[in-house]
Amino acid sequence: MAGKKKAVVRIDAGAPGGVIGLERYSLGQGGLSSDDIIGPHVEQLKWLKPKVIRLFLQEYYDVYPAHGEYDWSKLDRAVASIIKTGAKPLMSICTKPKALYPEIDQDKVHPTNYEEWEALITRMVEHYNGELGYGIEYWEVFNEPDIGESGGCPGRFTPEDYCTYYEHTARAIKRGDAKAKVGGPALAYVKSPLLPALLAHCSERGTPLDFVSWHHYTDEPKVFADETRYVRGLLAEHPGLSCETVIDEWNISLGWESTEHQFQPCFIFEATREMLEAGVDLSCYYHVRDYHVSREKFGEFMSVEGNRFMSYWWNVMPQFHGLFDYQGHMRPSYFVFKTLSRITGARLGVESGDERVRGLAAWDADWEVIHLALWNWPGEKGGSVDVQLEVANLSGKKWRYYRRDFDAETASSDENDRLRLVSHGDIEDARKWSEEFTLAPYGITFVALKKFA
Repeated sequence: MAGKKKAVVRIDAGAPGGVIGLERYSLGQGGLSSDDIIGPHVEQLKWLKPKVIRLFLQEYYDVYPAHGEYDWSKLDRAVASIIKTGAKPLMSICTKPKALYPEIDQDKVHPTNYEEWEALITRMVEHYNGELGYGIEYWEVFNEPDIGESGGCPGRFTPEDYCTYYEHTARAIKRGDAKAKVGGPALAYVKSPLLPALLAHCSERGTPLDFVSWHHYTDEPKVFADETRYVRGLLAEHPGLSCETVIDEWNISLGWESTEHQFQPCFIFEATREMLEAGVDLSCYYHVRDYHVSREKFGEFMSVEGNRFMSYWWNVMPQFHGLFDYQGHMRPSYFVFKTLSRITGARLGVESGDERVRGLAAWDADWEVIHLALWNWPGEKGGSVDVQLEVANLSGKKWRYYRRDFDAETASSDENDRLRLVSHGDIEDARKWSEEFTLAPYGITFVALKKFA
């Protein structure tokens, strides 16, 4: 590296800020099956420490098999598995029981009897937050109501229809648990007219709205910050509302324009940083595991065309979005979230001399360790970057450092292969530590500085 201009990256260990709180950038699963998709991965997911795992309350759970009858058995199993991971479910209500929706039609969005619908929803909330005592915080009204079956759920709403449906459902949730947070619309497109209509409706009628939610699949992480600013602009027009911002489906583009193995892991880091900078309150990476769907089961509540789309998409098309693949094997993205789960405590600023080198860092006072990740998001400039990392204002007499490079290419699921140890050593009687290395495009390195005395 001699003779080359280095990008100096500085971190001041003596200037910790507020709690970094990356656990709020969490996970989701569904809506694919009533099988216990989370169950086989509880132990691995525990180590990611997600705050929530979003769950679709889709019709395959059969929670309302007949008028006045409730069956929580299938849904109980899915919810219990999420609870075992240490997370709480974010419950996305997008079910259409035959007793209340006798005709399969994505444009028939209102139940035949709203009193009966509200009783179902209130009873559901009471079951999970009262009888079982789970204290589920987030309850979301439908999923991608702006696009219907092409979003995997059998309901395509006009703004007026959604506001009516939301009003009934949100108030039913609050009757079940006044402390529950209700929100939506979980839009496929953030600029759908459903969102401004919902904000106006809730503002005018005093309807509870604790969070607004939307989705995006893109290869440009800055979009998440741009959309958050757009939503905050809409909220500013209704000062009586106080809503959290929730991006509860996100990942790389569904068109798979960038299929290099190293792209997606780096994208997750950069998207998380963008959401943190934008102040996004909660997000759910979609999703935990890729999973095949039952064409027979989906045919019970979706049209022939919608069912054909869903079954071909999940059963034939290539998929890259799960932390686990169809066979349950960990993908590189799993280890990204495991790395993020270690960046805990008080946030430390990352000052970079090259716009391509981005990072996240934090001081954990309990463990007495600094954890930091740096990556090369190449943008239009492209190319590798020679980095000189400097961590200043270390307190105490002895530290030990470890630096690991993220390997997105290895087929191994061994963490020591995925996060390869490339350097380590002691730091004694020094207030500053530095190291030089090169970050290739989309390259990632992870550093731990552990205080011993």
